[in-house]
Amino acid sequence: MERPSNRSFKRRGNRITLAQETALNKDWATYGIPEETAINPREHFPEAKRLVMEIGTGMGEATALIARDFPDDGFFAVELHKPGLGALLARMGEYGISNIRLVEEDARVLLQYFFPKGELDAVHLFFPDPWPKNKHWKRRIVQEDFVELVAGALRPGGHIHIATDWVPYAEWIAEKFSASKSFVGGVVAKPDFRPLTRFEGQGLRKGHEVRDFIYTKI
Repeated sequence: MERPSNRSFKRRGNRITLAQETALNKDWATYGIPEETAINPREHFPEAKRLVMEIGTGMGEATALIARDFPDDGFFAVELHKPGLGALLARMGEYGISNIRLVEEDARVLLQYFFPKGELDAVHLFFPDPWPKNKHWKRRIVQEDFVELVAGALRPGGHIHIATDWVPYAEWIAEKFSASKSFVGGVVAKPDFRPLTRFEGQGLRKGHEVRDFIYTKI
């Protein structure tokens, strides 16, 4: 198995709070899926109305709120940052929700090797790292191969929802999806279900322009 040479995420430090570490120790065995684990989505969520993958959940703020508001859906939260995994587990305990499975894996590796085709109803990619320097563009998660990996994971009529506050990256996203024969769609108004997180609020206060995209698999 070949892992991506240009990772789309930064390996950040693993300074973890007591609450995050406590949540990991308490709940990871119940809700966590480690690296290189083949996933059967319906084993985890046999009764779910929809199956949704959230890629790069950060500290889990948006993921937990969306899962709380859609209790009949099953969510796969993909994240490699231990403090982020712990923070999401802590939020799950705070909100009393259990419809999330945390996946400790690189999203591209997961989609290529460990997740079945045509099972997802939606993919969420909220505020991925824009890698603004030209020399780092190859590290952006939205590339031609990623677009097709997402297309393979989605059922026909399923969609990917992307949000970014970096205009050059928004233009890049539009270019990559417009070049694909697997999707139709483009810029949309911010859906009501997507919560305004502290990260997004900080960007808006700095004058950043947030764009939401929804691309539907043909």
